[in-house]
Amino acid sequence: MQRDLKTIEKAGVQVVGISYDDTRVLKAFSDRMKITFPLLADPASKTIDAYHIRNEAAKGKMEGVPNPGTFVIDQTGVIRAKLFLEGYRDRHTTQALIDAAQAVK
Repeated sequence: MQRDLKTIEKAGVQVVGISYDDTRVLKAFSDRMKITFPLLADPASKTIDAYHIRNEAAKGKMEGVPNPGTFVIDQTGVIRAKLFLEGYRDRHTTQALIDAAQAVK
C-alpha cells in the first residue's frame, strides 16, 4: 500500500494499519519499510476485537493478531467492505481497494 499511497489518497481513501504489536515494534517496522501512513498499536487487541477481526486460529505468541486483510471503514467507523486473500502477505490490488472504497461512498 505504501508504494501506491499517493494514488489511494488521491481517490479519497485514507490508509491506516492496525497490529497487535506494541509501538516499539511498529516504529521499527515503519522505519524499516518506510511506511508513512498511520499504524495503530493495539497490544490488548481491543480495537481488533471491537471490529470482530481477531484471527481465532492464532494461538500462543500470535494470540490477538487480526485476520490479515484490508477493511474499508466509513467515516462513522462501520466496516463496509472486507478484502481477503489466502496468503498472509498478499493484498488486493490498489484498484480493488479504490473500487471498494468508492462503492461505499
